[in-house]
Amino acid sequence: MVKFVRQLSHDIRNNLNAVELQSAYLAELAEEGEMKSEIQRLRQMVSEVGTNLQRVTAGLSQTSPNLMAYPVADFVEDLKQKLAKEFPENAPKVTWDVQLKDAPLQLDPQLVQQAFLEIFGNAFHHERNIKSITAKAYIDKNRFVFELREPKARFELSTENWGREPLRNVSQGHYGLGLNRTRSIAEAHGGDFHAAYDRKTSTLITTLTLPFLPAEKS
Repeated sequence: MVKFVRQLSHDIRNNLNAVELQSAYLAELAEEGEMKSEIQRLRQMVSEVGTNLQRVTAGLSQTSPNLMAYPVADFVEDLKQKLAKEFPENAPKVTWDVQLKDAPLQLDPQLVQQAFLEIFGNAFHHERNIKSITAKAYIDKNRFVFELREPKARFELSTENWGREPLRNVSQGHYGLGLNRTRSIAEAHGGDFHAAYDRKTSTLITTLTLPFLPAEKS
């Protein structure tokens, strides 16, 4: 199935590239401002379709991290900046509790950042009126631990296979691949990803852990 989706996406993107080239040519021929504006809108729509196809392909692809040393405190600060850029309306709702020492993680910064952004994006998507969530980052037994705590008055889903059921919940623009991708990234780094619902506090706690792997010898 992964091979099929990858090939299908590749074929469709080839057609989209052809449409993009043709629309660029039309933009050069167009003389009226309104016509140029409509062609630009068309090119933006084509670009969005291509981006969505790439997201689906990435969500189904195998994870092969390129590890590098990254100070854990710097990673969290960079994540905060990326979060503010990707979710400008919701980022201020996050209350951070960071308790970290100056220690380097061995990770693929781009992949791990994608995993964390997916966790936040999932929380923002399912609780559009959420007022505050808590993100806690700390070190426990030589592992970096990240916890996202979301207040949920009602939560009926099972967390037993959290992030292990791709394509189960599908809606417009969302295909149930994000959390599965997050889990695969965490496990590819020797880490873990899971969730649990605390009924006493009505809080969904999503946890991602990464080990402090020894640096590779040169």
